[in-house]
Amino acid sequence: MTPEQVAAASKPVVLDLGDAFSRDATTLRRARLLGISGWAFYISGRAGALGDVRAETAAAALGFIAPDAVADGWDAAARVVPPFEVAAASLAECCRWGAQQLGPLPGTERLSALVERAVVAAEASGMPLFAAWRAMPLPDLSPGARSAAGLRLLREHFTGAYLLAVRAAGMTPLEAVLAGPEGEAGAVACGWPPPYPPIGPLVRRRLWAEAVTNRLAAPAFTALGPADGAELVELLHRTRVDLG
Repeated sequence: MTPEQVAAASKPVVLDLGDAFSRDATTLRRARLLGISGWAFYISGRAGALGDVRAETAAAALGFIAPDAVADGWDAAARVVPPFEVAAASLAECCRWGAQQLGPLPGTERLSALVERAVVAAEASGMPLFAAWRAMPLPDLSPGARSAAGLRLLREHFTGAYLLAVRAAGMTPLEAVLAGPEGEAGAVACGWPPPYPPIGPLVRRRLWAEAVTNRLAAPAFTALGPADGAELVELLHRTRVDLG
């Protein structure tokens, strides 16, 4: 497989698995223990890796979430706990989920090694969230934890690449969300209020942005070579099936 093919084939699985820990009930309980809402934990747990920045900066880095929705979560969390501490708690939950859910699965150690090679080789220019998360030390070095943290990093890499591609396509983040598979429901979930622009003219631009995303992410998978790249894709799909 070529690096672009690996990027295209792995992207939907990485986007799913890289965020799976955040939907876990134990992760959501961590938010309550910190004294913040699940939304505040999600927003500050992602953008908090940037440190104590303004809500506008967090919104610019996250990209696809409405700035007002980001500010609501960011400011609510900041009144209770520093953003970086929320990010550290989020990473701890990611590693916990990985150790529990991915650790027992066959092939997890190999998956962690391949994912980490891709993460190290990935280009971080223009992707502040990916760069910030890659710099954070892991609290757990077991194969399951490393796999989960690496998948989260690759998810931020793909998301950052897509944000760059969307802007290059002349689209706003809202337009990209509307032109995506979830349409207006996705826009509502990301905090964008109606009325919405028509999406008909946007679909072709979104497809172009998807292809550019694969090209931007491809250097991360160049380091694996064709055989290991294909193995990574196979392991990712097998892991998602095993998780049910």
